[in-house]
Amino acid sequence: MDEPSGPGPSWNSLAQADSRRVPDYLLETHQRDLGSAPLDPARYTDPAFFALECERMWPNVWQFAAREEELPEAGDYVLYENAGRSYLVTRQPDGSVRAFHNVCLHRGRKLRTESGWASEFQCAYHGFTWNPDGTLKRIPCRWDFPQLDGEDLTLPEAQVGRWGGYIFVKENEGGPTLEEYLAPLPAHFARWRPEDAYTSAWVGKVIPVNWKAAAEAFMEAFHVAATHPQISGFTGDVNSKYNLYGDHVNLTITPFGVLSPMLTGGSSEQEIIDNFLRYNGRVVTPGMRLDVPDGQTARAAMGAHNRARFAEQFGRDLSDVSDAEVQDAFTYNVFPNFSPWGGVQPTVVYRWRPWPDVGHTLMEVRLLARAKPGEAATCAPFTLIEPHESFADHLGQLGTVLEQDMANLPHVQTGMKASKNRRLHLARYQESRIRHFHQTLDKYLARDPGAADRQEPAR
Repeated sequence: MDEPSGPGPSWNSLAQADSRRVPDYLLETHQRDLGSAPLDPARYTDPAFFALECERMWPNVWQFAAREEELPEAGDYVLYENAGRSYLVTRQPDGSVRAFHNVCLHRGRKLRTESGWASEFQCAYHGFTWNPDGTLKRIPCRWDFPQLDGEDLTLPEAQVGRWGGYIFVKENEGGPTLEEYLAPLPAHFARWRPEDAYTSAWVGKVIPVNWKAAAEAFMEAFHVAATHPQISGFTGDVNSKYNLYGDHVNLTITPFGVLSPMLTGGSSEQEIIDNFLRYNGRVVTPGMRLDVPDGQTARAAMGAHNRARFAEQFGRDLSDVSDAEVQDAFTYNVFPNFSPWGGVQPTVVYRWRPWPDVGHTLMEVRLLARAKPGEAATCAPFTLIEPHESFADHLGQLGTVLEQDMANLPHVQTGMKASKNRRLHLARYQESRIRHFHQTLDKYLARDPGAADRQEPAR
């Protein structure tokens, strides 16, 4: 399936006019015909469908659990919980990372209820204690447990994978390795070096919507004109490019520095830049002014400005980096709930987790800044904001955009529950990532337990 020709210039045509060479892998088209069958709203509202996800999907997928900067020292651990499971992701003395099920093997109490540092994991109920490597250290009143002689009481362990400063866990054995699962993400991000980044802000909010509906709000730019009209003056929403890779990874590239084709009338290049500066707090400094030289486009002017600014900020030579890579939105999605943005710029990372049921989601937003060479990476603490609070109070203009999405999502959930039609219709191209997502989910939910392992290779 070729990239459809919508109104206005395609992202590829904008990239071809870039002042620097755009990486070839971004110019490639990775699309295929996924059909046009509607989705049943019950996928988002039915507790039985949710239970099937918890049984067949979540234990078999690689999940982003932590960033390396969250546990810099031996003994540091991160509590990661999702879909009824609880893990202690722990830094070992040799620098490796292991993940143990966070449950006492005596009476089932959680060993820890928050992240931190520990020289041992002692249960607060009766005092059963484990070493940081998961081996049993002490049983109180050992004489009263003769039945445990010879029993292996090492804490059960999950698989751990690491890439680009991210730490992943996977409960069940089998299936693709992390490298296979993420492909082609590591090859794409090698140029952007996420391992040099650190968490500069981290905010979460529980929203009354199914986790899939929350994630899907960030899989297409089709909604921009109706939901985020203030950014249409510098966002080529329906010019976005959509790529599908294998079963687990897909991508939207949304151009900035151009006018949305959904707007009638025109704008000067200076007006486009002015809108960019007014409403995009991710890659611009609030209150700054940038004049577009005669004969230059807004994209080229923004590219030149950001290339120089980020080179100084990151302590790196960015002279060969394209205009697109310092301003456009490269929104990757790794099935099922991890969305890291690409590019050579301060980036965004989304994660969605059911919290705790079919109708609620913990949505987390991280901002990643770049550490200069030799600079120690730190991690901003996680802030869980109340339902009545706003992302904008913590994330500025990006938070304002997110709150516009939050205004939609609860009504999406209640609307699907009330639906009589029982059919959700998707655009064949602009919403192809959503269909791709559901077709992968169906492979995990299939009765054949090997269906999810036989992933289509990334192309």
